[in-house]
Amino acid sequence: MTDAIQLLISGVATGAIYAMAALGFTLLWQAAGTINFAQGEFVMLPAFAMIIAMGLGAPLWLAFFVAMAVSIVVLGFGFKKGVVDPMRSHGVIALVVATLGLSIGLKSLVKAGYSAEPHPFPYLFSEEVFRVGGVTISYTDVGALIVAGLMVIGLQLFLNKTITGRAMQAVAQNTFAAEALGINVGRMISYTFVINAILVTVTALLITPAYLAKFDMGDNIGLKAFFAAIIGGFNNPRGALLGGVLVGVLENFAGAYISPSYKDGVALVLFLAVILVKPDGLLGTPQERKV
Repeated sequence: MTDAIQLLISGVATGAIYAMAALGFTLLWQAAGTINFAQGEFVMLPAFAMIIAMGLGAPLWLAFFVAMAVSIVVLGFGFKKGVVDPMRSHGVIALVVATLGLSIGLKSLVKAGYSAEPHPFPYLFSEEVFRVGGVTISYTDVGALIVAGLMVIGLQLFLNKTITGRAMQAVAQNTFAAEALGINVGRMISYTFVINAILVTVTALLITPAYLAKFDMGDNIGLKAFFAAIIGGFNNPRGALLGGVLVGVLENFAGAYISPSYKDGVALVLFLAVILVKPDGLLGTPQERKV
């Protein structure tokens, strides 16, 4: 029983990290009709930005804020202006192809320009463990769960309780109606890209110690985040949280009770099972959308 509780806690912590990357998928799709298949590389780039900053002598906290600023400029505004805006008029397929190409290009750039070897990354929290009622819990899992939870809750409060957040939701639901009501649609969409840049930077900070910083680390992260978004419901931000937690918990149990070799296949199996029964995701709702 204690082993199961430990696996559950660790899985929820990992799943919450997946959920942050998955939230980026859902927000970009809702606000801008963009499916970003370079989301995993968007997690990888801030990790290397932090490594470079720390290599120049910056402490982890300063390296994080440097990476955050770079992410907002490059992965937020740069991605929107350089990739999404020119491609939006050509439809979703063109955007998908563009982001797939961007994914390959970013991996090749980091591999050739920096290193193909994995690099260790410092833990944000202590690697020590503590015991509660016979259950061994790591400070890293608790810390990751708290940070990811605060990010997700904070984002939900921002979207639901602020004027800007409500305007962003209005744009996501109906762009033309929002524009008719006087909402600056372009600005709201830009905010969405900035939020995604922040989410991937925090994701990088939390998940890189376990994955190590490597040019292809985004492959696994991006795929699991995408599956999590689909499982929960691509048009529901809360679904991203549910999907991420389910993936994190079930892959932990599969790795412990079946075989570690099956761990990475859990997200795919769960994805297939959900779309066969409920194609719109567990919390998703059917909707028509023009792009």
